[in-house]
Amino acid sequence: MVTPDEIQKYSIRMKEILGLTGSPIGVRLQKTAEPVTGAAMAQSHRYCQALMRARHGDHVMVNASTLSCPAAARAFGFRPLPEPLKTGKGLMGFGITAEESVGRRMFEQMAVLNMGEIAQLDVFPLDKAVNVPDIVVVEDEVEKLMWIVLAYMHVKGGERVTASTAVLQATCVDSTVIPFLEQRLNFGFGCYGCRDATDIGHNETVIGFPAQFLPAIVDHLEHLNKKALPQSRGKHALAALKKQISDVKEERSCASL
Repeated sequence: MVTPDEIQKYSIRMKEILGLTGSPIGVRLQKTAEPVTGAAMAQSHRYCQALMRARHGDHVMVNASTLSCPAAARAFGFRPLPEPLKTGKGLMGFGITAEESVGRRMFEQMAVLNMGEIAQLDVFPLDKAVNVPDIVVVEDEVEKLMWIVLAYMHVKGGERVTASTAVLQATCVDSTVIPFLEQRLNFGFGCYGCRDATDIGHNETVIGFPAQFLPAIVDHLEHLNKKALPQSRGKHALAALKKQISDVKEERSCASL
C-alpha cells in the first residue's frame, strides 16, 4: 500500500518530468463527514473551482450543502438533478443545445454515484498529501497530459484508452466519477462549466485516474523521459523537414541564376 509520503514524491516527480504548472490533485470520496486536518470547507464552490484551488496549493472540502453546481451535486449523489436540467430546458437556456431532447439525453447518460453514497469530497494538492486519494486529477496543457495517457497505456499492457465525455461536467463526471466507478483513466476536452468558472486555459484540459495507478504511471514517465519525451519536444523531425525544404528552395534558386 502506497503511503502519503510516497504519493507526494510521485506527484513532485510527475510535475518535474512534465513541467506541470500546478500540482496534480488528490480527491477522496468520503462516505462519512469527519473533519480533515488542514482542510477548509469551501463555501458555495463548484467542484471544478475546488480542483482549481487545489491545483494552486489549497486544501479544501465540499459537501451537499456547500457544492454550488447542481449538475455536479447530482453526479456525486448529493442532491437530485433540478427539473430544468433533467428536462433539457436548462441547457437550451445556456445556449448549449438547440433542442430540449438533446439536453435531456445528455443528462440521462450522465455517470452518477448513488444518492447519499458519499458525504463529502476532500480535495488537495497531491504534492502535499496527508492521505492517500481515491482519484488523481491533473489539469494542464494537452501535450503534458498526453504523456500521462501514454504511461497509463503501458501500465495496461498497450490497451487503447477510451474517452467518455459530453463536453459537460469535465471535472466532476469525466475526471472523477467515471474513473471512480469504472476504475480507469478518463479524459476529455474540458467543458462549458469549468472553462467559465475556473482559470483553466484555452489550451488546457483535464484527466483523472484511480490513484492505484500513480506509482506505475510515474515509473513509466521516468522511462519516457529518457528518450521519447525529449525527442518529441525537441521536434527533430520537424527540423529535418524544414532543412530539407530550405535546401530544395536554395537549389532551385541557384539553378535559376
